[in-house]
Amino acid sequence: MSTPALLLGAAALLAWPGSPAPVRVRALTEAAPVRAVGWRPPLVVAALVGVGVAVLLAGPGGGVAAVVVGGVLWRARRGRRRDRSRREAVAGLAEGLAGFAAELRAGHPPAAAAGAAARDAHETCGRTLALVEATARLGGDVPTALRELAAVEPLVDVHVRRLADAWSLADRHGIGLAGLAAAVAEDLRARARFEGRLGAQLAGPRTTATVLAALPVVGLLLGQLLGARPWAVLTGSGLGQGLLVVGAVLVAAGLEWSAHLTARVVR
Repeated sequence: MSTPALLLGAAALLAWPGSPAPVRVRALTEAAPVRAVGWRPPLVVAALVGVGVAVLLAGPGGGVAAVVVGGVLWRARRGRRRDRSRREAVAGLAEGLAGFAAELRAGHPPAAAAGAAARDAHETCGRTLALVEATARLGGDVPTALRELAAVEPLVDVHVRRLADAWSLADRHGIGLAGLAAAVAEDLRARARFEGRLGAQLAGPRTTATVLAALPVVGLLLGQLLGARPWAVLTGSGLGQGLLVVGAVLVAAGLEWSAHLTARVVR
């Protein structure tokens, strides 16, 4: 067996996930473990192993290419997780505000209504309604408190400020707060439905961008099968190493540009 194959096998063993069965048993029999925040050794180790394998198989240019492409893929994965968290936070805020409006219509004062709606609300919405409850009970300025909270809640900052504006409107003109809160909740639901439809329509362009980014790898494999030996050209000379880096940079730029275009459409 060749040395590259042995190195790939060793890297696969290092990155191989553990059996899920013990994890499930511990989840059923033990308390939930406290997650570490910040540095994640498994991700760092996997990245270092991947770069090391790329250097061994394709030289320094392969290591640089792996860093460039891996960085873009990591940014894309992080962006998807952030978008998913934002959608969940917006949906939770909509449901929480709908519950808050229902409590107000039932005759509860704003502080009690916010406290009741916060009990079963999403984490982000729970913090918002808990702040409303505490500020209203103490007779404070709820709109100002909400605007200050929006500065530290980037996932729903715009919507929290809209709730603050609605509260200010109710205070100034005597409009029913229940109706305004229900209107904000319904608007959030409509935005979530529209974003879901838009995401489904953008699935095609995103898939096309991914396929186009993978075409250079397919061309490399086809060249190897036809006997043109492109891998030897890329790894056996300084010019090939430079071309490998340039190709990785162009692929990464294409992925970033396509992500930028789709993000502009969503916004």
